Amino acid sequence: MRIVELTIPQFDNYAINHPLGNYYQSSNYALLMAENGFEYDLIGYLDDNNNIKAATLILYKKISMFSKYGYAPKGFLIDYYDLNLLRNFTNDLKEYYKHKNFAFIKINPEIAIGEINPKTHEISYNSNIRIKDYLLQMDYLKLKDNLYFESLFPRFNAIIPLKEFNINSISKNTRNKVKKATRKGLHFEISDRRGIDILYEFIKDKKNKDVIYYKDYYNIFNKFDNIDLFLVNLDYNDFMLNSREAYSIEEEKNNNLNIMLSRSNNPHLVNKKMNSDKALAAYKNDITLATKGMNQFAKTYIAGALVMKHHNRINIVISGFDKNYGSFNPNHFLYYKILEYYKDKFAFADLNGITGDFSKESPYHGLNQFKIGFNPKLYEFIGEYDLIINHKAYMSLYKNGTLAKEFNKVIEDEKQEDN
Repeated sequence: MRIVELTIPQFDNYAINHPLGNYYQSSNYALLMAENGFEYDLIGYLDDNNNIKAATLILYKKISMFSKYGYAPKGFLIDYYDLNLLRNFTNDLKEYYKHKNFAFIKINPEIAIGEINPKTHEISYNSNIRIKDYLLQMDYLKLKDNLYFESLFPRFNAIIPLKEFNINSISKNTRNKVKKATRKGLHFEISDRRGIDILYEFIKDKKNKDVIYYKDYYNIFNKFDNIDLFLVNLDYNDFMLNSREAYSIEEEKNNNLNIMLSRSNNPHLVNKKMNSDKALAAYKNDITLATKGMNQFAKTYIAGALVMKHHNRINIVISGFDKNYGSFNPNHFLYYKILEYYKDKFAFADLNGITGDFSKESPYHGLNQFKIGFNPKLYEFIGEYDLIINHKAYMSLYKNGTLAKEFNKVIEDEKQEDN
């Protein structure tokens, strides 16, 4: 068995068919990161018959004057249960990169080790948990488990089986917000590269990335139709028509309640009348907003998302919305429409991260509740490991704070919130 550098077609052909294949392990992602300070290798592990038995994208960069570090995003494309293969690959990889002055290679395999009960939050672990022991036996250093977003990728994730998805499969609260958004006059549209500037206004505060980064992202993956850009707009004409209709219906209901109250001062009727008064005031305010909007624009964009397509699943890479229109529930509408759009084309939708803290006191409680409202499967993944190539260099980077400085910066750059 030997380590070789693969061509782009060799690597992509292997990666797309691997059970652990994902868009982070692709030549396109390598090209994107090459525009953002990294170099890369497309590594293959060949047997005596030149069959590829494992492969990985290794991104790398300098971390000190004398050392580099590597990063295999979402881990190696290898059978982690084949211990001889994993051990030999690990040892040969260490030897290969020792001569290139690497201190370590970071991995975060996309391996689910447990499923979380959305109601009790208890975790049922599966046989994949054994892989943690395998990695430790082979001198991979297990990094601290992240409860929130302290690592490069979330340790907990929400994934929707799209074949089971429909309006009735989501929570009542989410369903009501989607319906409310539709009544408000929100529309869903697919865009192209020109929509990046619109999307950027909704996401620019989430990551330390400029608009060029997202244009590169779109351009690179769009060459092979692997990415879609969606926008949500508020159509003021529809908003006006819907608001007037809702006001008229509620006004008739309110008048009937007045008549009924004149005959009986029933507490239940009083409560219904108060709620109706509030609804009328809200619809009247909507009519005012719609009138103002129609005088300025035909429509305005209020939300957007980038969605990656890879093999049998989609990943919502990033999304955002105009907080001034938060009461219109644009993010709920956006996610629902995305899932509807893909449900007959792909098997799974990755909602891109939740936290392991499900308490109401969690700073990410809103994020968790938003995504759980779409009734996903909740998983815990195996976490993050460092394969140490040069122990002396690694400990030096650890002790002088270089490791913490480098990865705290990367994590802050990549952190996102979608609530």
